[in-house]
Amino acid sequence: MESLTRSSSARGRNDAARGSVVLALLGLALPVLAFVAARKLQGVTIVQATGATCGSAVLGGAAVLLARRGLRNIERTIGRLGGEGAARVGRLLGLISLAIGVSAGIALAVYAVLNVIG
Repeated sequence: MESLTRSSSARGRNDAARGSVVLALLGLALPVLAFVAARKLQGVTIVQATGATCGSAVLGGAAVLLARRGLRNIERTIGRLGGEGAARVGRLLGLISLAIGVSAGIALAVYAVLNVIG
């Protein structure tokens, strides 16, 4: 009988919330690494670095979805599952990463149109 009540006091891990923070941080690091590579390496152009930055949108979107899953897991366990702060941070950073990736995609589209026009 003791094992039944012991589980109610233990806090579980919210892997979705932690994963959202990791993916969001990767999404924020990707543009920085891409532009450093464009600056330091001869074979990488700024256009290629901007294209790589579009990957931030994918990582940011995945971080937002994982944060949503983490918050849903917290609601289902009535707060016994920890990680609410991590899920909120992951969602915020994921949205920032998503915005960076989308803006890089728009920049590439404008660049392509300007190259076609003249």
